[in-house]
Amino acid sequence: MRQGAISMADAHGMYGVDRWADGAAVRAEDSVAEEVPVALVYNGFSHAVMMATPQDLEDFAVGFSLSEGIAGNAREILDIEVVEHAHGTEVQMQLAGERFAQLRARRRAMTGRTGCGICGVESLDQLACRPIAKVGATGMLDAGALQRAQAELQSRQQLFELTGAVHAAAWCGFDGRVELVREDVGRHNALDKLIGAIAAQRRAFDEGFLFMTSRASYEIVQKSAAVGIAVVAAVSAPTGMAVRVAQAAGLTLIGFARGERHSIYSHPERVH
Repeated sequence: MRQGAISMADAHGMYGVDRWADGAAVRAEDSVAEEVPVALVYNGFSHAVMMATPQDLEDFAVGFSLSEGIAGNAREILDIEVVEHAHGTEVQMQLAGERFAQLRARRRAMTGRTGCGICGVESLDQLACRPIAKVGATGMLDAGALQRAQAELQSRQQLFELTGAVHAAAWCGFDGRVELVREDVGRHNALDKLIGAIAAQRRAFDEGFLFMTSRASYEIVQKSAAVGIAVVAAVSAPTGMAVRVAQAAGLTLIGFARGERHSIYSHPERVH
């Protein structure tokens, strides 16, 4: 896989700002997170255009491909290249023949597709029939691991420290040690980047848990279950649909993971 040259410097920019305090304004410069159109292109055909932070785009493309069922594993993406254009960025991928044929068949049945969990579904019946991936057994999670993960993650959010505008998705061992972090203005983009990074390192998705600095919405649970992540923790609340999907998928969903407190909404048997 060929790597693009996009770095942390491209993920934020400096902008003039009038900072008000105590009734007076001071002119200053502020670091602002960037978001750009990113086209995901398979075998020369554009499949989706996402607004994303221009960092770790190879990971983003691989993770999106896995979490959306376009590729069954990273080996089915034969080549990848990031190409910058005047109005955005393309991530050009070469998909294995059988998988690309399946993608073309899906495209003929859909009007569009994006990274959210239901975009491109044409009817409520299609949504109701969409299969929910089932996760398998995993290791046990000590409740104290959530505190460790949260504490470690705070020092690993480099782009958030600069801008205050991005979500983070962290891959943690069951002891709470943070092993990988990816950031993006979109929470599902951050997760896709993380999924791609896990796949690039050939780690098993059932050998750790996901920690999100956002709410736990439907697409977070759906994407996690699709690749086999069985434990998802978030600092904020889940949605009702996320809880129902987690229950059906056999996934442990934890919300409000802050300090010594957390709430387990589904399959608490994995936490002790």
